[in-house]
Amino acid sequence: MSNLSICVTASDMRRLILSAFIASGHSAPALAHPHIFVDAELEIVFDSEGAPEGIWISWSYDPFFSMLLVSDLGLDPDFTGEITEAERSDLDGFDMNWIEDYHGDTHVTQSGTALALTGPLEWESDYRDGQLFSRHLRHFIDRPAADEEWIVAVYDPTYYTSYGIIGTPRITGRSDCTARVFEPDWDAAGAQLEAALDEILATGGDFEADFPAVGALFAEEVRLICAAP
Repeated sequence: MSNLSICVTASDMRRLILSAFIASGHSAPALAHPHIFVDAELEIVFDSEGAPEGIWISWSYDPFFSMLLVSDLGLDPDFTGEITEAERSDLDGFDMNWIEDYHGDTHVTQSGTALALTGPLEWESDYRDGQLFSRHLRHFIDRPAADEEWIVAVYDPTYYTSYGIIGTPRITGRSDCTARVFEPDWDAAGAQLEAALDEILATGGDFEADFPAVGALFAEEVRLICAAP
């Protein structure tokens, strides 16, 4: 029997929202997505000249996925919800081995133009109370103009993973910037997902293989702006 503590996280709440949407009469195959729920925290870093330099991105994985992955890694065999220091070194960078076309599920835009980020430059990993946590730093390749609004959205385009932004992002290096978090229009996103699933059903498609790329519809985003110089 596991002695993991049970708590309701933001990822649990998103799961409940999606389950309620499906239970209200929408297509049952929508249950196939998302598979993983992640709470995300952001820290926007400015350099010594006040220009946007990078983003620290923290991910907290839902307890069920955490249990599965830790088990696959051969860690915490007694399901205590904790790991030893020796096991911690085996966990390091567990989610940082990105394939070539993976963009890290963090999307930065300004005036509708996508701004590129590096891959992870630094990272940390942990497992405690039955949950996996990781944190990584990415730098801007294309820097946004700080005194014009720019957006950081966190989402998986395939909607295999559902992300939710936790709290107000931290801002390091400047004190004259604001960051506001916006949730998606859940009703509109759900309606578009339903229409896409109905089309797949009508054409005899496979719900899993042909699942529509609707992740952006369900994305939470941060809108940032700093005072003009």
